[in-house]
Amino acid sequence: MMNIDDNSNAFSWKKDAIEASHSLNLVNSDVIVQVLNTLANETLTQADKILAENTKDLVALDESNPMYDRLLLNFARLESIAADIRNVASLPSPLGRTLMETLRPNGMKISKVSVPFGVVGIIFEARPNVSFDVFSLCLKSGNVCVLKGGTDAFHSNVAIVHVIQSVLTKFGLNPNIVTLLPAGREATAELMNAVGVVDVIIPRGGKGLIDFVRDHSRIPVIETGAGICHTYFDEFGDRDKGGKIIFNAKTRRVSVCNALDCLIINEKRLADLSDLCRDLAEKNVIIYADVKAFTFLNGNYPSALLHKATEESFGIEFLDYKMAVKTVSSIHDAIQHISTYSSKHSECIISENEHNIELFDKMVDAACVYTNVSTAFTDGAQFGLGAEIGISTQKLHARGPMALEELCSYKWIVKGNGLIRS
Repeated sequence: MMNIDDNSNAFSWKKDAIEASHSLNLVNSDVIVQVLNTLANETLTQADKILAENTKDLVALDESNPMYDRLLLNFARLESIAADIRNVASLPSPLGRTLMETLRPNGMKISKVSVPFGVVGIIFEARPNVSFDVFSLCLKSGNVCVLKGGTDAFHSNVAIVHVIQSVLTKFGLNPNIVTLLPAGREATAELMNAVGVVDVIIPRGGKGLIDFVRDHSRIPVIETGAGICHTYFDEFGDRDKGGKIIFNAKTRRVSVCNALDCLIINEKRLADLSDLCRDLAEKNVIIYADVKAFTFLNGNYPSALLHKATEESFGIEFLDYKMAVKTVSSIHDAIQHISTYSSKHSECIISENEHNIELFDKMVDAACVYTNVSTAFTDGAQFGLGAEIGISTQKLHARGPMALEELCSYKWIVKGNGLIRS
Protein backbone atom coordinates (compact mmCIF):
# COMPACT_ATOMS: atom_id res chain seq x y z
CA MET A 1 0.00 0.00 0.00
CA MET A 2 1.51 3.34 -1.01
CA ASN A 3 2.02 5.95 1.66
CA ILE A 4 0.92 9.13 -0.08
CA ASP A 5 2.68 11.29 2.48
CA ASP A 6 6.04 9.74 1.59
CA ASN A 7 7.43 11.32 -1.58
CA SER A 8 10.17 8.72 -1.76
CA ASN A 9 7.51 6.11 -2.38
CA ALA A 10 5.41 8.36 -4.60
CA PHE A 11 5.79 6.30 -7.73
CA SER A 12 6.06 2.76 -6.38
CA TRP A 13 2.43 2.31 -7.34
CA LYS A 14 3.00 0.97 -10.87
CA LYS A 15 4.06 -2.56 -9.96
CA ASP A 16 1.44 -2.62 -7.20
CA ALA A 17 -1.33 -1.61 -9.62
CA ILE A 18 -0.43 -4.35 -12.11
CA GLU A 19 -0.36 -6.98 -9.35
CA ALA A 20 -3.67 -5.73 -7.98
CA SER A 21 -5.21 -5.91 -11.46
CA HIS A 22 -4.13 -9.53 -11.87
CA SER A 23 -5.51 -10.46 -8.46
CA LEU A 24 -8.82 -8.69 -9.10
CA ASN A 25 -9.44 -10.88 -12.16
CA LEU A 26 -9.89 -13.82 -9.80
CA VAL A 27 -12.27 -12.16 -7.31
CA ASN A 28 -15.78 -13.59 -7.32
CA SER A 29 -18.59 -11.17 -8.18
CA ASP A 30 -20.40 -12.09 -4.94
CA VAL A 31 -17.37 -10.93 -2.96
CA ILE A 32 -17.37 -7.62 -4.84
CA VAL A 33 -21.00 -7.09 -3.85
CA GLN A 34 -20.12 -7.78 -0.21
CA VAL A 35 -17.19 -5.38 -0.33
CA LEU A 36 -19.32 -2.57 -1.73
CA ASN A 37 -22.14 -3.04 0.77
CA THR A 38 -19.62 -3.14 3.60
CA LEU A 39 -18.01 0.04 2.28
CA ALA A 40 -21.40 1.77 2.26
CA ASN A 41 -21.87 0.87 5.92
CA GLU A 42 -18.31 1.77 6.88
CA THR A 43 -18.61 5.16 5.16
CA LEU A 44 -21.37 6.11 7.58
CA THR A 45 -19.63 4.51 10.55
CA GLN A 46 -16.51 6.56 9.79
CA ALA A 47 -18.49 9.69 8.88
CA ASP A 48 -17.09 11.82 11.71
CA LYS A 49 -13.50 11.11 10.67
CA ILE A 50 -14.21 11.79 7.00
CA LEU A 51 -16.04 15.03 7.75
CA ALA A 52 -13.28 16.20 10.09
CA GLU A 53 -10.75 15.82 7.28
CA ASN A 54 -13.12 17.49 4.83
CA THR A 55 -13.31 20.47 7.18
CA LYS A 56 -9.53 20.89 6.88
CA ASP A 57 -9.95 21.27 3.12
CA LEU A 58 -12.93 23.64 3.38
CA VAL A 59 -11.02 26.09 5.56
CA ALA A 60 -9.04 27.23 2.52
CA LEU A 61 -12.19 28.24 0.57
CA ASP A 62 -14.68 31.04 1.10
CA GLU A 63 -18.24 29.78 1.40
CA SER A 64 -19.33 32.17 -1.36
CA ASN A 65 -17.02 30.40 -3.80
CA PRO A 66 -19.13 27.99 -5.93
CA MET A 67 -16.27 25.46 -5.62
CA TYR A 68 -17.06 25.29 -1.90
CA ASP A 69 -20.22 23.34 -2.71
CA ARG A 70 -18.26 20.87 -4.85
CA LEU A 71 -15.82 20.27 -2.03
CA LEU A 72 -18.35 20.12 0.78
CA LEU A 73 -19.23 16.83 2.45
CA ASN A 74 -21.83 16.47 5.18
CA PHE A 75 -23.68 13.54 6.69
CA ALA A 76 -26.58 13.85 4.26
CA ARG A 77 -24.19 13.71 1.32
CA LEU A 78 -22.38 10.74 2.81
CA GLU A 79 -25.75 8.99 3.16
CA SER A 80 -26.40 9.69 -0.51
CA ILE A 81 -22.92 8.40 -1.41
CA ALA A 82 -23.55 5.22 0.60
CA ALA A 83 -26.87 4.74 -1.19
CA ASP A 84 -25.11 5.11 -4.56
CA ILE A 85 -22.51 2.52 -3.53
CA ARG A 86 -25.27 0.07 -2.55
CA ASN A 87 -27.00 0.79 -5.84
CA VAL A 88 -23.84 -0.07 -7.80
CA ALA A 89 -23.49 -3.24 -5.73
CA SER A 90 -27.02 -4.29 -6.72
CA LEU A 91 -26.48 -3.87 -10.46
CA PRO A 92 -25.67 -6.86 -12.68
CA SER A 93 -21.98 -7.40 -13.29
CA PRO A 94 -20.90 -6.04 -16.68
CA LEU A 95 -18.13 -8.64 -16.93
CA GLY A 96 -18.16 -11.88 -18.89
CA ARG A 97 -21.15 -10.90 -21.04
CA THR A 98 -21.22 -12.49 -24.46
CA LEU A 99 -21.65 -9.55 -26.81
CA MET A 100 -21.57 -11.63 -29.98
CA GLU A 101 -21.12 -15.28 -30.82
CA THR A 102 -20.68 -17.08 -34.11
CA LEU A 103 -19.81 -20.57 -35.34
CA ARG A 104 -17.72 -20.50 -38.50
CA PRO A 105 -18.17 -23.15 -41.25
CA ASN A 106 -14.84 -24.74 -40.27
CA GLY A 107 -16.13 -25.38 -36.73
CA MET A 108 -14.32 -22.45 -35.11
CA LYS A 109 -16.44 -20.88 -32.36
CA ILE A 110 -15.83 -17.15 -31.82
CA SER A 111 -17.21 -15.20 -28.86
CA LYS A 112 -16.88 -11.49 -28.13
CA VAL A 113 -16.81 -11.16 -24.32
CA SER A 114 -16.79 -8.09 -22.06
CA VAL A 115 -13.67 -7.62 -19.91
CA PRO A 116 -12.32 -4.83 -17.70
CA PHE A 117 -9.90 -2.21 -19.00
CA GLY A 118 -7.47 -3.24 -16.26
CA VAL A 119 -6.00 -0.11 -14.65
CA VAL A 120 -7.98 3.13 -14.86
CA GLY A 121 -6.37 6.46 -13.99
CA ILE A 122 -8.59 9.32 -12.82
CA ILE A 123 -7.36 12.91 -12.60
CA PHE A 124 -9.94 15.07 -10.87
CA GLU A 125 -10.46 18.40 -9.18
CA ALA A 126 -12.04 19.33 -5.85
CA ARG A 127 -14.86 16.77 -5.64
CA PRO A 128 -14.05 14.17 -2.97
CA ASN A 129 -17.21 12.18 -3.76
CA VAL A 130 -15.42 11.19 -6.98
CA SER A 131 -13.16 8.88 -4.95
CA PHE A 132 -16.18 6.86 -3.82
CA ASP A 133 -17.87 6.89 -7.23
CA VAL A 134 -14.76 5.85 -9.11
CA PHE A 135 -13.84 3.06 -6.73
CA SER A 136 -17.31 1.51 -6.61
CA LEU A 137 -17.71 1.56 -10.39
CA CYS A 138 -14.17 0.35 -11.05
CA LEU A 139 -14.43 -2.49 -8.53
CA LYS A 140 -17.79 -3.63 -9.90
CA SER A 141 -16.34 -3.62 -13.43
CA GLY A 142 -13.15 -5.41 -12.37
CA ASN A 143 -10.82 -2.43 -12.72
CA VAL A 144 -8.03 -1.15 -10.50
CA CYS A 145 -8.24 2.62 -10.06
CA VAL A 146 -5.38 5.08 -9.60
CA LEU A 147 -6.69 8.37 -8.23
CA LYS A 148 -4.97 11.72 -8.71
CA GLY A 149 -6.99 14.34 -6.84
CA GLY A 150 -6.23 18.02 -6.44
CA THR A 151 -4.68 19.75 -3.46
CA ASP A 152 -8.05 21.32 -2.60
CA ALA A 153 -9.48 17.95 -1.52
CA PHE A 154 -6.29 16.30 -0.30
CA HIS A 155 -7.32 15.59 3.32
CA SER A 156 -10.78 14.39 2.25
CA ASN A 157 -9.37 12.01 -0.36
CA VAL A 158 -6.82 10.56 2.07
CA ALA A 159 -9.57 9.81 4.60
CA ILE A 160 -11.85 8.26 1.97
CA VAL A 161 -9.16 6.03 0.47
CA HIS A 162 -8.13 4.92 3.96
CA VAL A 163 -11.69 3.71 4.59
CA ILE A 164 -11.81 1.94 1.21
CA GLN A 165 -8.47 0.21 1.72
CA SER A 166 -9.45 -0.92 5.22
CA VAL A 167 -12.54 -2.62 3.78
CA LEU A 168 -10.50 -4.31 1.03
CA THR A 169 -8.05 -5.58 3.64
CA LYS A 170 -10.91 -6.89 5.75
CA PHE A 171 -11.93 -9.13 2.85
CA GLY A 172 -8.37 -10.26 2.20
CA LEU A 173 -8.16 -8.30 -1.06
CA ASN A 174 -5.21 -6.33 -2.34
CA PRO A 175 -5.54 -2.78 -0.96
CA ASN A 176 -3.82 -1.46 -4.08
CA ILE A 177 -7.03 -2.08 -6.00
CA VAL A 178 -7.31 1.63 -5.23
CA THR A 179 -4.31 3.95 -5.07
CA LEU A 180 -4.27 7.65 -4.23
CA LEU A 181 -1.31 9.50 -5.69
CA PRO A 182 0.26 12.60 -4.11
CA ALA A 183 -1.46 15.88 -4.92
CA GLY A 184 1.49 17.50 -6.72
CA ARG A 185 1.96 17.98 -10.46
CA GLU A 186 4.82 15.49 -10.55
CA ALA A 187 2.37 12.69 -9.83
CA THR A 188 0.10 13.89 -12.62
CA ALA A 189 2.97 13.70 -15.11
CA GLU A 190 3.92 10.24 -13.85
CA LEU A 191 0.36 8.97 -14.27
CA MET A 192 0.01 10.39 -17.78
CA ASN A 193 3.22 8.66 -18.83
CA ALA A 194 2.57 5.24 -17.24
CA VAL A 195 2.57 3.40 -20.56
CA GLY A 196 2.17 -0.32 -20.09
CA VAL A 197 0.60 0.14 -16.65
CA VAL A 198 -2.43 2.40 -17.03
CA ASP A 199 -4.90 1.44 -19.76
CA VAL A 200 -6.99 4.61 -19.89
CA ILE A 201 -7.07 8.02 -18.20
CA ILE A 202 -10.29 9.87 -17.46
CA PRO A 203 -9.99 13.54 -16.43
CA ARG A 204 -12.86 14.95 -14.38
CA GLY A 205 -12.93 18.71 -14.06
CA GLY A 206 -13.03 21.92 -16.03
CA LYS A 207 -12.01 22.55 -19.62
CA GLY A 208 -8.49 23.57 -18.59
CA LEU A 209 -7.82 20.25 -16.86
CA ILE A 210 -9.32 18.20 -19.67
CA ASP A 211 -7.37 20.06 -22.36
CA PHE A 212 -4.14 19.67 -20.39
CA VAL A 213 -4.58 15.91 -19.92
CA ARG A 214 -5.58 15.36 -23.55
CA ASP A 215 -2.61 17.37 -24.82
CA HIS A 216 0.04 15.80 -22.57
CA SER A 217 -1.01 12.22 -21.83
CA ARG A 218 0.70 9.29 -23.53
CA ILE A 219 -2.16 7.10 -22.26
CA PRO A 220 -5.50 6.99 -24.14
CA VAL A 221 -7.85 9.65 -22.72
CA ILE A 222 -11.63 9.67 -22.42
CA GLU A 223 -12.74 13.30 -22.11
CA THR A 224 -15.38 13.95 -19.46
CA GLY A 225 -16.66 16.81 -17.40
CA ALA A 226 -16.61 20.16 -19.18
CA GLY A 227 -20.18 21.22 -19.84
CA ILE A 228 -21.14 24.39 -21.71
CA CYS A 229 -24.89 23.75 -21.68
CA HIS A 230 -27.57 25.62 -23.61
CA THR A 231 -31.35 25.69 -23.41
CA TYR A 232 -33.23 26.99 -26.43
CA PHE A 233 -36.66 28.49 -25.77
CA ASP A 234 -38.37 27.99 -29.09
CA GLU A 235 -41.00 30.11 -30.79
CA PHE A 236 -43.44 27.38 -29.75
CA GLY A 237 -42.19 26.91 -26.18
CA ASP A 238 -44.49 26.70 -23.18
CA ARG A 239 -43.68 29.61 -20.84
CA ASP A 240 -44.60 27.83 -17.60
CA LYS A 241 -42.56 24.76 -18.48
CA GLY A 242 -39.73 26.96 -19.66
CA GLY A 243 -39.48 29.00 -16.48
CA LYS A 244 -39.28 25.90 -14.30
CA ILE A 245 -36.78 24.13 -16.52
CA ILE A 246 -34.50 27.16 -16.83
CA PHE A 247 -34.57 27.82 -13.08
CA ASN A 248 -33.79 24.19 -12.24
CA ALA A 249 -31.07 23.79 -14.84
CA LYS A 250 -29.32 26.99 -13.75
CA THR A 251 -29.69 26.96 -9.96
CA ARG A 252 -30.04 23.37 -8.74
CA ARG A 253 -26.26 23.08 -8.40
CA VAL A 254 -24.27 25.72 -10.24
CA SER A 255 -20.92 24.00 -9.70
CA VAL A 256 -21.70 20.87 -11.73
CA CYS A 257 -21.10 20.20 -15.42
CA ASN A 258 -24.79 19.85 -16.36
CA ALA A 259 -25.75 23.33 -15.11
CA LEU A 260 -27.22 25.77 -17.65
CA ASP A 261 -24.79 28.35 -19.02
CA CYS A 262 -26.68 30.01 -21.87
CA LEU A 263 -30.38 30.58 -22.52
CA ILE A 264 -31.14 30.99 -26.22
CA ILE A 265 -34.50 32.60 -26.96
CA ASN A 266 -36.42 33.04 -30.19
CA GLU A 267 -36.98 36.76 -30.83
CA LYS A 268 -40.70 36.17 -31.22
CA ARG A 269 -40.84 35.23 -27.53
CA LEU A 270 -38.78 38.07 -26.06
CA ALA A 271 -41.92 39.42 -24.38
CA ASP A 272 -41.82 36.29 -22.18
CA LEU A 273 -38.15 36.63 -21.25
CA SER A 274 -38.71 38.51 -17.99
CA ASP A 275 -41.16 35.82 -16.86
CA LEU A 276 -38.75 33.05 -17.84
CA CYS A 277 -35.96 34.68 -15.80
CA ARG A 278 -37.96 36.07 -12.88
CA ASP A 279 -37.20 33.27 -10.40
CA LEU A 280 -33.49 33.45 -11.17
CA ALA A 281 -33.34 36.77 -9.32
CA GLU A 282 -34.20 34.94 -6.09
CA LYS A 283 -30.85 33.17 -6.40
CA ASN A 284 -29.03 36.36 -7.44
CA VAL A 285 -28.19 34.95 -10.87
CA ILE A 286 -26.19 37.44 -12.91
CA ILE A 287 -27.41 37.63 -16.50
CA TYR A 288 -25.27 38.68 -19.46
CA ALA A 289 -27.85 39.57 -22.11
CA ASP A 290 -27.32 40.47 -25.75
CA VAL A 291 -28.72 43.76 -27.05
CA LYS A 292 -32.26 42.57 -27.80
CA ALA A 293 -32.58 40.52 -24.61
CA PHE A 294 -31.15 43.37 -22.51
CA THR A 295 -33.86 45.72 -23.83
CA PHE A 296 -36.62 43.40 -22.62
CA LEU A 297 -34.98 42.60 -19.27
CA ASN A 298 -34.00 46.18 -18.44
CA GLY A 299 -36.44 47.34 -15.78
CA ASN A 300 -37.85 43.82 -15.40
CA TYR A 301 -34.81 42.19 -13.79
CA PRO A 302 -32.69 43.60 -10.94
CA SER A 303 -30.29 46.12 -12.48
CA ALA A 304 -27.43 45.01 -10.24
CA LEU A 305 -27.71 41.52 -11.73
CA LEU A 306 -28.16 42.55 -15.37
CA HIS A 307 -25.20 43.19 -17.67
CA LYS A 308 -24.74 43.61 -21.39
CA ALA A 309 -23.19 40.56 -23.01
CA THR A 310 -19.94 40.67 -24.93
CA GLU A 311 -18.56 38.05 -27.29
CA GLU A 312 -16.70 36.60 -24.30
CA SER A 313 -20.01 35.97 -22.49
CA PHE A 314 -20.72 32.98 -24.73
CA GLY A 315 -18.98 29.62 -24.73
CA ILE A 316 -18.23 29.85 -21.00
CA GLU A 317 -18.82 27.13 -18.39
CA PHE A 318 -19.67 29.54 -15.58
CA LEU A 319 -19.88 27.07 -12.65
CA ASP A 320 -21.46 30.00 -10.83
CA TYR A 321 -24.70 31.93 -10.47
CA LYS A 322 -24.20 33.46 -13.92
CA MET A 323 -25.94 32.92 -17.25
CA ALA A 324 -25.75 34.34 -20.77
CA VAL A 325 -28.82 35.10 -22.90
CA LYS A 326 -28.69 34.98 -26.70
CA THR A 327 -31.50 36.07 -29.03
CA VAL A 328 -32.00 34.24 -32.36
CA SER A 329 -34.43 34.66 -35.22
CA SER A 330 -34.98 30.96 -35.92
CA ILE A 331 -34.31 27.44 -34.68
CA HIS A 332 -31.60 27.20 -37.34
CA ASP A 333 -29.79 30.14 -35.75
CA ALA A 334 -30.17 28.49 -32.33
CA ILE A 335 -28.63 25.27 -33.62
CA GLN A 336 -25.80 27.24 -35.24
CA HIS A 337 -25.08 29.07 -31.97
CA ILE A 338 -24.96 25.75 -30.10
CA SER A 339 -22.70 24.27 -32.77
CA THR A 340 -20.31 27.20 -32.35
CA TYR A 341 -20.11 27.29 -28.55
CA SER A 342 -21.19 23.89 -27.22
CA SER A 343 -18.83 21.46 -25.47
CA LYS A 344 -21.16 18.68 -26.72
CA HIS A 345 -22.32 17.78 -23.22
CA SER A 346 -26.04 18.53 -22.71
CA GLU A 347 -28.38 20.68 -24.82
CA CYS A 348 -32.11 21.32 -24.46
CA ILE A 349 -35.03 22.63 -26.50
CA ILE A 350 -38.24 23.89 -24.92
CA SER A 351 -40.92 23.55 -27.58
CA GLU A 352 -44.34 22.12 -28.37
CA ASN A 353 -43.60 21.92 -32.11
CA GLU A 354 -42.78 18.36 -33.17
CA HIS A 355 -41.05 19.44 -36.37
CA ASN A 356 -38.68 21.73 -34.48
CA ILE A 357 -38.08 19.10 -31.80
CA GLU A 358 -37.19 16.49 -34.41
CA LEU A 359 -34.89 18.96 -36.18
CA PHE A 360 -33.16 19.83 -32.90
CA ASP A 361 -32.69 16.15 -32.03
CA LYS A 362 -31.14 15.42 -35.42
CA MET A 363 -28.95 18.48 -35.81
CA VAL A 364 -27.58 19.16 -32.33
CA ASP A 365 -24.30 17.32 -31.75
CA ALA A 366 -24.14 16.54 -28.03
CA ALA A 367 -23.92 13.54 -25.74
CA CYS A 368 -27.37 14.29 -24.30
CA VAL A 369 -30.14 16.15 -26.14
CA TYR A 370 -33.26 17.07 -24.16
CA THR A 371 -36.78 18.16 -25.01
CA ASN A 372 -38.68 19.98 -22.25
CA VAL A 373 -36.38 18.47 -19.60
CA SER A 374 -33.78 20.16 -17.41
CA THR A 375 -30.17 19.41 -18.32
CA ALA A 376 -29.66 18.68 -14.60
CA PHE A 377 -30.67 15.09 -15.37
CA THR A 378 -27.38 14.31 -17.14
CA ASP A 379 -26.23 11.94 -14.45
CA GLY A 380 -25.57 8.20 -14.33
CA ALA A 381 -27.93 7.59 -11.42
CA GLN A 382 -30.72 9.58 -13.09
CA PHE A 383 -30.25 7.50 -16.25
CA GLY A 384 -30.63 4.30 -14.23
CA LEU A 385 -26.96 3.40 -14.58
CA GLY A 386 -26.03 3.60 -10.89
CA ALA A 387 -23.29 6.13 -10.29
CA GLU A 388 -21.14 7.42 -13.12
CA ILE A 389 -17.43 7.98 -13.55
CA GLY A 390 -18.02 11.06 -15.67
CA ILE A 391 -19.94 12.42 -18.65
CA SER A 392 -18.05 11.64 -21.83
CA THR A 393 -18.25 14.42 -24.41
CA GLN A 394 -16.35 12.54 -27.10
CA LYS A 395 -17.49 9.89 -29.56
CA LEU A 396 -14.80 7.24 -29.32
CA HIS A 397 -15.75 4.27 -27.10
CA ALA A 398 -18.25 5.99 -24.80
CA ARG A 399 -20.56 9.01 -24.88
CA GLY A 400 -22.68 10.54 -22.11
CA PRO A 401 -22.78 9.08 -18.58
CA MET A 402 -19.96 6.54 -18.23
CA ALA A 403 -21.12 3.75 -15.95
CA LEU A 404 -20.32 0.06 -15.62
CA GLU A 405 -20.64 -1.01 -19.25
CA GLU A 406 -18.50 1.91 -20.40
CA LEU A 407 -15.71 0.81 -18.04
CA CYS A 408 -15.38 -2.42 -19.98
CA SER A 409 -13.63 -3.36 -23.16
CA TYR A 410 -13.92 -6.76 -24.82
CA LYS A 411 -11.82 -9.57 -26.14
CA TRP A 412 -12.38 -12.38 -28.62
CA ILE A 413 -12.48 -15.94 -27.29
CA VAL A 414 -11.81 -18.45 -30.07
CA LYS A 415 -12.28 -22.22 -29.63
CA GLY A 416 -11.70 -25.16 -31.96
CA ASN A 417 -10.40 -28.70 -32.18
CA GLY A 418 -6.99 -28.71 -33.79
CA LEU A 419 -7.90 -26.23 -36.52
CA ILE A 420 -5.13 -24.87 -38.75
CA ARG A 421 -5.35 -22.30 -41.52
CA SER A 422 -4.37 -23.37 -45.03
